[in-house]
Amino acid sequence: MKTRFVLIETSHAGNVGAAARALKTMGFEELVLVRPRWANVLRREETIQRASGALDVLGNARIVETLDEALDGISHLCATAMTPRDFGPPTMAPRECFGMLLKSEQTNEQARWQEGDLAPKLRERPDGIAFLFGSERFGMKNDDVYRCDVALSIPTNPGFGSLNLASAIQVIAYEWRLALGGYGVTAATAAPRLADARHVAGLLAHWEEALVGIGFLDPEAPKKLMPRLNQLFNRAALTEEEIHILRGVAKAMLKQATAAKG
Repeated sequence: MKTRFVLIETSHAGNVGAAARALKTMGFEELVLVRPRWANVLRREETIQRASGALDVLGNARIVETLDEALDGISHLCATAMTPRDFGPPTMAPRECFGMLLKSEQTNEQARWQEGDLAPKLRERPDGIAFLFGSERFGMKNDDVYRCDVALSIPTNPGFGSLNLASAIQVIAYEWRLALGGYGVTAATAAPRLADARHVAGLLAHWEEALVGIGFLDPEAPKKLMPRLNQLFNRAALTEEEIHILRGVAKAMLKQATAAKG
């Protein structure tokens, strides 16, 4: 789905760069600035530094004079407004709103709003969506909020709901990407190689020798010690590295036993 992030009268260049970074991490690329404080904001050093490599998003970003220009070709508008207003579009949490927008079949929850509590467009899957963000100091103007289909409110601590502009953009971008299907998680560490039966058998033999050496196991009456150790090692699903460690322990026990006898 066509997705656009619109920043209105942004005053801090760093937030523009951070917004570009937030978009790129979530796989979005369309950024439009309406009357930013700096005409050259896309080329300012602070912007480029805060973008942290998202230079393609900055390179494709547009600067326009009016909100109408920024919204050309968009059918669904989402305000981001934390300040309560006497009237205007319905206020919803991002996850709730996005779930409603993307459902192909009407749910009971949606049917409950047929009487008009929510804008009719919230019951239709849009062709394109824009997320509007106001200035850092004043937020969105009332007239800009009124033209939107929904006002998104990020659930925050009731006692402290202040979010930096770039942080709010990151949260909205994440929630929208999650609603669209999200990305798979990249493993931070390599999956360990599990030891096979041959390695476990070798470990058991080594430990049996070591346990006999230190006098813990009587080879004439072993009873069920080794089968139980076998079950223990199988439940542990040992890796090859762990096998090496345990065999090192057995080797050290044998060394100590030999030294004690000598």
